[in-house]
Parts: sequence; structure tokens; C-alpha cells
Amino acid sequence: MSVDGWNTVLVLGGIRSGKSEFAESLVTDAPVVRYVATAPEGDPEDTEWATRLAAHRARRPGSWTTEETTEDPRRLADVLASAETNETVLVDDLGGWVTVLLDPDHQPADDVATIAELAEAIRGCAARVVLVSPEVGLSLVPTTPLGRAFTDALGAANRAVADACDAVVLVVAGQPVWLKSVNAATEPAVPATATEPAATVTAASAAGTAPVAASLADTEPTPEVQLPDVLTHTPPATPTPEPGDAWAAPTMALPMVATGLVIQPGMELPMPDEYAGPQAVDRLATLDVPGAGLGVLDRVVGFAAATQGTSTPAAWGSVRVLLLHGDHAGGASAGTVAGESARRAAQARAGQGALARLAAESGASLQVVDTPAAAPIEDQPALTPEQVESALRYGWRLAEQAADAGVQLLVLGACGAGTEAAAAAVLAATAGAEPPAVLGRVITDSGEIDDAAWMTRCAAVRDALHRTRRSSRGAKDILAELGGGDVAVATGVLLGATARRVPVLLDGPVGLAAGMVSRDLAGQARHWCLLADHGGHPAVRLAADVLGLTPLLDLRLDLGEGANALVALPLLRSVLALAAALPVHPSLDGGDDTDPAGDEPESTDPSYADPDLTEPDVTEPDFAEPEPAGPGPASTGTDEQPASGLRAG
Repeated sequence: MSVDGWNTVLVLGGIRSGKSEFAESLVTDAPVVRYVATAPEGDPEDTEWATRLAAHRARRPGSWTTEETTEDPRRLADVLASAETNETVLVDDLGGWVTVLLDPDHQPADDVATIAELAEAIRGCAARVVLVSPEVGLSLVPTTPLGRAFTDALGAANRAVADACDAVVLVVAGQPVWLKSVNAATEPAVPATATEPAATVTAASAAGTAPVAASLADTEPTPEVQLPDVLTHTPPATPTPEPGDAWAAPTMALPMVATGLVIQPGMELPMPDEYAGPQAVDRLATLDVPGAGLGVLDRVVGFAAATQGTSTPAAWGSVRVLLLHGDHAGGASAGTVAGESARRAAQARAGQGALARLAAESGASLQVVDTPAAAPIEDQPALTPEQVESALRYGWRLAEQAADAGVQLLVLGACGAGTEAAAAAVLAATAGAEPPAVLGRVITDSGEIDDAAWMTRCAAVRDALHRTRRSSRGAKDILAELGGGDVAVATGVLLGATARRVPVLLDGPVGLAAGMVSRDLAGQARHWCLLADHGGHPAVRLAADVLGLTPLLDLRLDLGEGANALVALPLLRSVLALAAALPVHPSLDGGDDTDPAGDEPESTDPSYADPDLTEPDVTEPDFAEPEPAGPGPASTGTDEQPASGLRAG
């Protein structure tokens, strides 16, 4: 007998909830049932308890066999281990089992070890198993030590058994609610243009980080799929390699685990270390440099210090570029060549083009991510609510995959038709901006300005805002109505990276639009973002000002999202390496700047020559590269904002 694909199931419920009757209904068709009674007989004078036990016995069919474990709680694991494949074991219930386990007659006993043995026996049991247990997590904390010991032990047992079982059901007023199911109904997935995984967020996945506010979804988990390949290109051997040359084979993508992560407003994610950033900036003033220091680039050191949790941050070693590819239909894409974004994405996968070449030169891995195409926002929502949920979890999982691979910095870019208009619509909805003020000029492939296309984009954004004028301005609503797949996935990346303490280097309108949306979901996300260059884009300028992200450079680069950041990456790495390697100035380190030979008596040798009047010896300086510093320890995090000396957001 197997119901809906499960082989082991835990039935939870309160007092008189009907949990035992429901558990018995699951095994009525089983040919061989072993009923395991765990409750003690109790006081002979307690007639009410005796009546309850008699009612349980009366419901059991005569074909069932009954076993009792009241004398030895550890025997329950032996019963499960000895069960045959053709049998069904019904254990009723774990509350009585824990009562016997804590009985003074069985002490001293290691209840934690006994519970662990039971969970392991369930996992290895060849038979079908149904276990009944009271749910004590919703009750008040008992006022007696014995009561607290019982609820603590039973709660621990329920958690361990639930983890070991294939399925878990909660019975409330006789109505079953499946909390964990094998054959769960799947959510609508991201369209075929993007492989859509579900995110996995557990306490273990964020080890060493602040707790992540994620809960089980009301809907059922999504099926297992794979993430896009992570590409590792190598620099070309010659400046002009032959077209079609293979640069490197991609690594395998990590498989996904189905879960029910809910990304919702007010998530409590970790903050950077509020003390390490200012300490690192103060330390720069003590370094042995001939000039005034790093100038505005001291913000890079402060940002890296806060995100790494150390006053001497190391240069980012492992860097991954996420290139989000997703088009926007309708007037948002006016002035773009059909199929151009797909060509750019394919070019990046092949290791060609500006982005892939810069990534190869920087030693960064590249992941091209296909996102759902957005519908014309002037006529209808860009995405369905289900697509938004899937895209957010998809982006979160991309960040988790990077963190699991040891990536120390994410670079976020996009290539899609209509991304500028979508970002402008998001800014208009979140910051009250006027579309013409945040929409950049449309430049054709021949370098000409296309004013007609620009006006079409402005009209599309205006009509979209008019269509949604009475709609909610919640984060998910904005993504569904205006943002589209690339902005939604980028938002998920920012949230997932924040949860795993991975900083993100933003580049372009899509990343900044995602930063605006993420404020309502988790305000901590913006403090893990760094903006290298605004690129002269008006939407980036406005969003950066709202988010408190001061661009480090003013190069006005326009090489495509992601490529601009990679141009600045070597400079940022050099600044961090220099700050970590330079010693403290001797005057601040207790050293002596005087001439070590100054105390010696003047020589009377006529051949002695004044060193100041002779030609000095020429020695070659040692340019040996210092040993790179290791990554800083993880910060404990805080919900407070970083000190004003750190302008990472």
C-alpha cells in the first residue's frame, strides 16, 4: 500500500483532532498491519484513560497485530528495523512514547540519542510506516519543569521524524492539511525561455550568516531542474582569434532541490559589518604612501571591509558575471534590432564580444541566464504573479549557487530589448520619476540618434503607468506589471546574495531597478551593492541617488551592462591589494626616520667621500607581488545601517 507516492508519513494533530482516525484510514487497504501501541496503561483508578484506550482497541480490525513498547522505548526502533516489505506499521503515538522515554524508571537515558535512532530507523525501514504524534508547537509553554521537558522532547521528536518521513500531514478539526508531500502539485514555472529552479534556503545554507526570513510556501514545491551553465573562458592567444574557436568547456550546473521558499516584504537579511568599514577607512590614513591616499576610492576599501567583516579586506579573487537575457515586447523595445539581444547572449556564451573577453582577462566566470520575456506593458502586465514568484526564486538560487562555489563578488548585467524602458517604468513607479527624465537617448547601430524610437518608449511607459494607476505599488506588483523577467530575476539575485553575504557590483538600469524593488522586500540588500560607474545613464543616476550608491568613477562607459563594471574591476582589485599590502608609516609605527649612520664619528680617511656628493648606487626595486591576503571573517551582521563613512548604499 502506498498513498500518493509516500512510503513513510507522520500524522500530526492536537487533542481530539481526529489524527488517529485519519492515520488508520491510510492503512485500511493494507493486507498486513502491525499496530504499535506506545502509551502506558496508566493508573488503574483512572477510568477515563482506560476508556480512551478501549476505544482505540475497538477501532482496530481483528486482522491487525498489536505490539507494545511501553516497557522499553528503544524497542520502537527495533520494531521498525525488523519490519518486512509486505507489512505496514502504524505507530500511535509518539506522545506516549516520549512519556515513557522520560519516565524516571528509564533514567538515566539519552533521549536525544534515542530520538535520533528512531529517525534513522524510519529512514531505513523496509515497510510502510505511519506515525501519529501530538502537535505541541502551538500550545503555551508549560509552567512545570516536567511539562517543559515533555514538550521539548516531543517537539524534537516531531522535527526529527518529520525530516525522516516522505510526507507530513497536520489534522485540524478532522481536516488533513499536507505540510510535506511527495507528489505535490507544481507551480507554474518560468517559460521555456528560461530553465526555472526553485530556491533552497535553510539554516545550513546560510551558515555563519544572520537568519534568513524564509518560510514554507502555501503552494506546493516546484520540480527539480538545472541552472544555466557556468562558463569559464580564457583570454585569447592572439588579439584576433579565429571566429568559432572554443575557449573553454562549461562546468555542469548544480541540480536543484524542491522547496517552498517565500520571498516576501520585510525579510530579515544580514547587514554588512558597521564597524569594519569605518575602521578600514581610518586605517588608510596611517599607510606609508607618498601622497594623500586613495581619494574617492577609499569607499571601495570601506565597502569591501564591511562586507568581509575585517578592517584589512582582501581583493576579490573569485568573481562571477551574471548576464540576464530577456526581451520586453511592445513599445519598450522601439528602436532595437530584432534578435540582437539573442545574438549578444550567444556571443557571450561562445566567449566572444566585449563582456566575455573582459571576463576572461579578469579571470571571472560567466553565466548567461535566460529570463522570461515580458509582455507589452502598455497593454497588459509584463508577467503573471506566478512567473514573478518563480523568477524571484530563480535569481535567489543563482546567488546561492555562486556562494556555494566560493564566489566572492557578483557582477550583474543584462542584455535585452526594452530593458531601459522597463527600468524607467520601475523608477517612475517607485521614485515618482518622469519617464522622459530617466529614459536615455536611443542610439542606432550606425551611431545616429533615433528620436522617434525614444518617443515611442516614453509613450509606452506613460501608458503603462496610466494603466496601473490604481494598482498596488508593492514590490511583486511592480515586477508583474512593469518590471519583467530580467528585473525580477535580478531582484532575486540581490536578495539571495544578501542572504549569503556576497557583494554585488551593479552595472546598468536593470540592476538599479532591481535595487529599487528590493527595498520593499529586504532593505538590507542595497548595503551589499556597489556601483562602479553610472555610464551617463539618467535612470542609473536617479536610482543610485535614491539608494545612496555613489558611483566610484565617472568614465561614462557604454560597452553594455556588465562590461562597464569589468573595465573598472582591475582598478578596484588593485586598490584593495594595495591597501592590504602597504605597511603603516614609520612615524606612526614607532620607527626612527633618522640616518642610522648619523651617530658615527666623521671619518678622517682622506679617501672618504661625502655620500651626498658621490653618485648613488642604483639598485633594482623588488616588485615581487605580495602574498594575497585571505578573505576576511564573516561579520555577525546587524540590522543597523553602516556608518556614514561607508557609502556603499
